Amino acid sequence: MGYDFTTLGAIIGLVIAIVLIIKKVQPAYSLILGALIGGIIGGGGLVTTVNTMVSGAQSMMSSVLRIMTSGILAGALIKTGSAEKIAETIVNKLGEKRAIIAISIATMIICAVGVFVDISVITVAPIAIAIGQKAGLSKSSILLAMIGGGKAGNIISPNPNTIAASEAFSVDLTALMMKNIIPALFALVMTVVLATVLSKKSQDRIDNTDERSQGKKLPGLAAAVSGPLVVIILLALRPICNISIDPLIALPLGGIVSIAATGNIKETIPYTEFGLSKVIGVTVLLIGTGTIAGIIKASALQFDVITLIEAMNMPTFILAPFSGVLMAGATASTTAGATIASQTFAPTLLEQGVSALSAAAMIHAGSTVIDSLPHGSFFHATGGAVGMNIKDRMKLIPYEACIGLTSTVIAVMIYLIAA
Repeated sequence: MGYDFTTLGAIIGLVIAIVLIIKKVQPAYSLILGALIGGIIGGGGLVTTVNTMVSGAQSMMSSVLRIMTSGILAGALIKTGSAEKIAETIVNKLGEKRAIIAISIATMIICAVGVFVDISVITVAPIAIAIGQKAGLSKSSILLAMIGGGKAGNIISPNPNTIAASEAFSVDLTALMMKNIIPALFALVMTVVLATVLSKKSQDRIDNTDERSQGKKLPGLAAAVSGPLVVIILLALRPICNISIDPLIALPLGGIVSIAATGNIKETIPYTEFGLSKVIGVTVLLIGTGTIAGIIKASALQFDVITLIEAMNMPTFILAPFSGVLMAGATASTTAGATIASQTFAPTLLEQGVSALSAAAMIHAGSTVIDSLPHGSFFHATGGAVGMNIKDRMKLIPYEACIGLTSTVIAVMIYLIAA
């Protein structure tokens, strides 16, 4: 088996990238610099290293295009008030007595229909704070309910991480979303259980009142769900009647429908620009991720990991969830983790007889276990959504890991049963 870089070089490159990210260097630049240094240390030489980095970045372009167009849907759902309306309806229907369930389900659905997980938490936060205050819940329990619901929704959503995993394994996006429905439901149940336990243990009170802009007019529920419904129908055409509508078309079309249905057609340009502003960071991150993924993929790391797994008498398929957990933790990003793990280990997993869909699902689920570590933006964005300090936010990480681990274990069990 041939390779261009040593395992040591790839690992050093990844460690350098992680350290730079922790030091608050822009993540994309951190990953690019880590890839460059790792490739040179790994013995590839400057020319080979740069060419491999460029090739790795190029492999991200199809994902980048789909993610850029998905911003139209995300922007429409946020700016038209559709996301808030959907969340508000769910919370109101379930009531204060089921506040934690309502908050978890609301965040799960908002994320599942195409709003990024951190934005989903921020969107639901004002509603969650208002109802949590009435129900006497703590900040910790409310935030965990939103994060857990977001994690559950994220693995069944047309979000960047799902797109990246489906592209790497060349599997249908809709099929991958459907594959993790059961793991997502188990994650939701675990979220409700842990958030309920935390509500009885934690004493951190909610200081602020409902932060939603007063007098803001939200669309009707039918108009609010119209865009996501169009996306679901279009993406479902392939498995149902073998008509393939690419997410590149379905996602932005759903956004346009949402804008039109809510009576904001004149605001199409600013809403789409807003959506692009929300995804531009992810697309740049993916390009940087592609460079380090290219180096790792062309290194001996994957062969050495397989050798280690075989020496420990572990089945090869365990590489899928393990790589998702490890890479997402290293980058503190579900998207970057799922992308690096998928790009690096897809060929090996497929060669070992693991089905592409199952491998993608296990990597994707694994990427939600420790993806919210402090060196990533998700940690700080979600803590800020409820005004939580870093010390208290850190205490939630083990609970979040349990939720992500639940979906991962269930995804593995489904693979074993199917096998």
